[in-house]
Amino acid sequence: MRRIGHFIGGQVVNGDGERLADVFNPATGAVQARVALASNEDVKAAVTSAQAAFPAWAATPPLARARILFRYKQLLEAHADELAAAITAEHGKVLADARGEVTRGIEVVEFACGAPHLLKGEHSMDVGRDVDSWSERAPLGVVAGITPFNFPCMVPMWMFPVAIACGNSFVLKPSERDPTAPMILARLLQEAGLPDGVFNVVHGDKTAVDALLDDPRVQAVSFVGSTPIAEYIYARGSAAGKRVQALGGAKNHMVVLPDADLDQAAAALLGAAYGSAGERCMAISVAVCVGDATADALVARLAPKVAALRVGAGDQGEPDMGPLVTGAHRDKVQDYIDAGVAEGAELVVDGRGLQVDGAPDGFFLGGCLFDRVTPGMRIYREEIFGPVLCVLRVPDFDAALALVNAHEYGNGTAVFTRDGDAARQFAHQVQAGMVGINVPIPVPMAFHSFGGWKRSLFGPLHMHGPDGVRFYTRLKTVTARWPTGVRDPEFVMPTMK
Repeated sequence: MRRIGHFIGGQVVNGDGERLADVFNPATGAVQARVALASNEDVKAAVTSAQAAFPAWAATPPLARARILFRYKQLLEAHADELAAAITAEHGKVLADARGEVTRGIEVVEFACGAPHLLKGEHSMDVGRDVDSWSERAPLGVVAGITPFNFPCMVPMWMFPVAIACGNSFVLKPSERDPTAPMILARLLQEAGLPDGVFNVVHGDKTAVDALLDDPRVQAVSFVGSTPIAEYIYARGSAAGKRVQALGGAKNHMVVLPDADLDQAAAALLGAAYGSAGERCMAISVAVCVGDATADALVARLAPKVAALRVGAGDQGEPDMGPLVTGAHRDKVQDYIDAGVAEGAELVVDGRGLQVDGAPDGFFLGGCLFDRVTPGMRIYREEIFGPVLCVLRVPDFDAALALVNAHEYGNGTAVFTRDGDAARQFAHQVQAGMVGINVPIPVPMAFHSFGGWKRSLFGPLHMHGPDGVRFYTRLKTVTARWPTGVRDPEFVMPTMK
């Protein structure tokens, strides 16, 4: 059985503990590897390695850091198929979707290659008589990232390329469910010329997370995952004096107005709700239809398409949707579907009990479509993280906007309409961090920042883009005068003279 270790100080190590976790092939249900779960000592070793590497890396000119990232980008492109295959084998998403994940991660590396520009400060001459002032962005030190199973390549690359471009050293704690892709990322960084110790990977569970949160040498922590864990990480990390950004859960609504092109809206919903089996924090899981006629027409278009979704192993043929990541997660999603039926929602398409030829033990679940869902139902209130779309009906635009704004999550949202005035009002008044207008999944490009509002984000700064640079640096302002003689002491607030 293949064993996956940690990456510490430029070496693959098994760690000092004997705790191991199974890594499944979701398409077959078989255990394909075992990954080491880090002990406190393993985490300390990774932080020690990062701490030792930090001074020299911070002193490396930003242009030299950028050139390593340029080489890294080239290596990522050359090994994109290897990364995508590892993602599909352990997560289950369709191979084409996995390639798309790798591409979106590479885009953040491209952004980070601009480190010399991103780290430029501001300069002012003569803020006072013969006094100049300028600002600098200094690295924090050792920083850490804790990332989820659904994007084992892209989400880590939301974090560490920007962090190391800014001069920090990094410890990554990826999901133990799909650990191979992060190890490939580490290997390619080393091949690109990154000094040993600047980037480290420790696999693990809550033990590893708490060790990172409690270690006083770790200056900042980034997290993406569910809201309860995000709240925990934000509270514990902040109490330990760390800078924390923690992205939590989502319940993304797509509002469909009566004037929308319903064929376009149905096609957009199909991909946004069921792509990657719904295991995306930006998946559209709620369609809010303005008017019964809109809802009836949209559901009539959606139902046959959802029932006809091609479900199978992500590396075989060209399925629309692969399996869920584990059997336990599939069972959890099925429990939500059972709850929706029990609460009175109309299950238009039932994906439970799906059997995939040749894969009787795979973690498969067909697409599910609910109509006539109400705000009090559990399937509306909670994040399901599976191939389940809920259709809600509201009488008018104001009711749709109020419904979106009343939800505890504010990650992403979208509106489909031909009315520019309605779209402008929606974009201005909706309480969500990312908004799409006739775009179902409005994930920002790498040179913008990603993040939600309300209980979808804990901390003031979003990820990658300009906010990523702000998060991984601290601002220093220098005021300088070169005196030409002895000056009299001044006992008042200095002002411009």
